[in-house]
Amino acid sequence: MENLRFQTEVRELLHMMIHSVYSNKEIFLRELIANAADAIDKARFLSLTNPEVAQDWEIRITPDSEAGTLSISDNGIGMSREEVIENLGTIAHSGTKAFLENLAKSKKEGEAQANPELIGQFGVGFYASFMVADKVVVDTLKAGEKEAVRWESSGEEEFTLGPSDRKTQGTTVTLHLKADEKQYLEQWRISSIVKKYSDFIEHPVKMLETRKDKDGKETTEDRTLNSQKAIWLRPESEVKPEEYEAFYQHLSGNMGKPLVRINFSAEGTSEFKALLFLPERKPWGFEMPGAKAHNLHLYIRRVFITDDCKGLIPEYLRFVSGVVDSSDLPLNISRETLQDNPQIAKINKALTKRVLGELSKMLENEREKYTNFYQEFGRQIKEGAHGDYSNREKLQNLLMYETMNGKPGELHTLKEYVTAMPSEQKEIYYITGETRAFLENSPHIESFRKAGYDVLFMSDPIDEWVLESIPEFDGKKLVSVSKAKLDNESKVAKELEENAKKASEEKGGKDLIGKLKELLKDKVKDVKFSGVLTESASRLSGDDYDPSPYMQRIMKALDKNAQTFKRILELNPAHPLIEALTKLVEKSPDNPKLGEFAEMLYDQALLAEGSPIADPALFAKRAAALMTLGVEKEI
Repeated sequence: MENLRFQTEVRELLHMMIHSVYSNKEIFLRELIANAADAIDKARFLSLTNPEVAQDWEIRITPDSEAGTLSISDNGIGMSREEVIENLGTIAHSGTKAFLENLAKSKKEGEAQANPELIGQFGVGFYASFMVADKVVVDTLKAGEKEAVRWESSGEEEFTLGPSDRKTQGTTVTLHLKADEKQYLEQWRISSIVKKYSDFIEHPVKMLETRKDKDGKETTEDRTLNSQKAIWLRPESEVKPEEYEAFYQHLSGNMGKPLVRINFSAEGTSEFKALLFLPERKPWGFEMPGAKAHNLHLYIRRVFITDDCKGLIPEYLRFVSGVVDSSDLPLNISRETLQDNPQIAKINKALTKRVLGELSKMLENEREKYTNFYQEFGRQIKEGAHGDYSNREKLQNLLMYETMNGKPGELHTLKEYVTAMPSEQKEIYYITGETRAFLENSPHIESFRKAGYDVLFMSDPIDEWVLESIPEFDGKKLVSVSKAKLDNESKVAKELEENAKKASEEKGGKDLIGKLKELLKDKVKDVKFSGVLTESASRLSGDDYDPSPYMQRIMKALDKNAQTFKRILELNPAHPLIEALTKLVEKSPDNPKLGEFAEMLYDQALLAEGSPIADPALFAKRAAALMTLGVEKEI
């Protein structure tokens, strides 16, 4: 036997398991049965091309009261020596580190007792054995190999590795139960746990049960503890809500109830059955790099094929979990060519249509429920609106945004925005930025507010990307308020345009514009009086095809050498500051202070839209000097 040390994170995990704070320890059996079922699925897939692997698949539980051991055995794929080390001794595939971080957070927040299911979420189920056992022995023989391996550990610093006398493929996990955990040797206890957590496992979970007959004599019966019924093939009326719940939890790793269940049966050119679930909230780590992309399991006539078929459903619907069971696909299809099969494309189209239909129905009939869903998965819907051309209209109808006239947190669809538009409004206006609080005070929306128009508030960085694919909605263009003017038919627009035109024609206005162009020639491409400002002194606008200031900030964050676009400095002719600057230029066109004031005016416009300024310290110094003059004047 060879002694090897556990990886650091595994040692931490084992310490937590041995000194477990969890009260629901019975889930260890759920995890070991799930691992065994997965091993059988892999072996069964291999048997399609290698008849020597074929078996009468089963999982067997063996309690031994005299020895104080509980064994869970399968005739699945088994493990080689290297795989035993990789799977049981290191962090490589177990998700242990993420589990430890989340557990530490839960303990800090006082939630550890309420969250035993964390174990299942992170794929560290095998280690749950140490909650009830003070020693664990694993005997395993990989299918097609001759030498079996034994792994043994007491959950401390080391584990031992050596030869095993196992003769058949598969794995047996033997738990030497702690003195106070012998309840898990009781047959009724084992049966109830299997029924509770693993009744839907397709493979038989068997156990020899001893019972007394009517004469009081003990008889032994080999009993299957689970129903083995493919839940997606059973009539809905025969499946209890808690069964659907358990199945959802098993597939998705989410604890709790699904938001929506979809039972789907397709016939005709493509025959398949599907049981799909939409989650209520994001699973832990859903948007983390490296997170599992799909939770849809593909079966062909009840034979498990894969849980990673990328063509089965669009990437943006990756929050959907469930099972698809096809009658058309060949059993001997390889995983590599699976996603190129035309039947997969037909299934994809049908599933997408059904899921989007369910979301549309939810939006129409259960608004609060959809809003809550959108707050969790709106970003994925936006991905679809950008990339799924064939379903773009349906997806655009599912988009929701806050608006200038709406209450904070209140979401509106594009259709609702268009319906509420004043008759003279011809375009859909939007603004992008970090937060609602910031957008509400932007100079870009002032004239729209005064005219009684509404503006879509887009505060998700992905919105800028999505807008590239939504040039218009319901025949109306989507226009950024940083580039837009009010419609000419608007009374407010006419008034503001007249004021701007009048100021630009007056000598004082012409002189001010000329001076600012000269002083800011390296910073802006033009200076002019604005027909959109009502409160602020200035703003920076762009041409139609220039990226918005928010997008420019994103581009700079990604690449500091990203192209810089010069903007247009617009002035509010009715603002006291602009009026004062006009008089100053008339009185003293060569005043050295004009340079400082011009730069402050430009920096002020940058700050108002959330863009960084070149020298914040200098700006603060200049602002303080002006404030001092104001304070002294008041004294």
